Amino acid sequence: MPRPSICLGDTVLLADVGNSRIKLAVVEDHGFSMAGGARRLPTVGQRRDIDSRGLRTAQLRDWLRTAAPSAAVILVASVHDAAAGVLEMALAEESATGHRPLRQRRVGHHDLPLMIDLAEPHRVGIDRLAAATAAALIKPAGQGAIVVDCGTAATVDMLSADGRFLGGAILPGPTLMARALAEGTSKLPEVKALEHADPPAMPGRNTQEAIAAGIGWGIRGAIGRLVAAARQSLGEGTPVILTGGWRAAVRDAVPGAIEMPDLVLAGIAMAAERACGR
Repeated sequence: MPRPSICLGDTVLLADVGNSRIKLAVVEDHGFSMAGGARRLPTVGQRRDIDSRGLRTAQLRDWLRTAAPSAAVILVASVHDAAAGVLEMALAEESATGHRPLRQRRVGHHDLPLMIDLAEPHRVGIDRLAAATAAALIKPAGQGAIVVDCGTAATVDMLSADGRFLGGAILPGPTLMARALAEGTSKLPEVKALEHADPPAMPGRNTQEAIAAGIGWGIRGAIGRLVAAARQSLGEGTPVILTGGWRAAVRDAVPGAIEMPDLVLAGIAMAAERACGR
């Protein structure tokens, strides 16, 4: 099946299919350079988050009703193939009704305007590469950048001064840590709501508080140490860009970080640039 092309006048929708959530959005400004001007970061709006593990067609149809009143192209970037398959089937069924023809395009690493300095770029999560693509555009010229993405898994990735993706580190996020403790032991409970901004009490005065302290302080310490290690390679003044749903929990671990909640979606939107042949 040929991949759909994208033209400047098209309505472009985005789907970031993660392990826990599908993030939906509409591209409001592609950021294409005009008359030799500087390329800008795309802006997105009409955000909607739905559960990756329980997609309801009614939720999708409700969002599409306002996001795409007529024909549109949807760029799908996924780290969860099963959820992406369900989403794409639902989109195809909705398109078949004739109310709003939808052309789908699955985003791969080759669609992103990013230099990937790795032997097997196809094995890197598209969410990491999309975030790096957006970060490479906005980082200061002549400097590298560090991207911290706080999702189901946390990632700390590095960009060189000339914008190459160098790789990074992956570790479990707070919810995944809590689930692993509960499933890997016979008596420890699964502690909920560990992704809040306030640091947990130390010492924990009961088992739940002790788990919260271990995970809460552990994730802060891990992110802080990984950023420090990245700066040893890239330079002490290397800027940090923070994104993801529980980023507030690690603000104090990376003081001065730039927070960009829509970094991954902006990077996915930049795939439209190549699809337009620009």
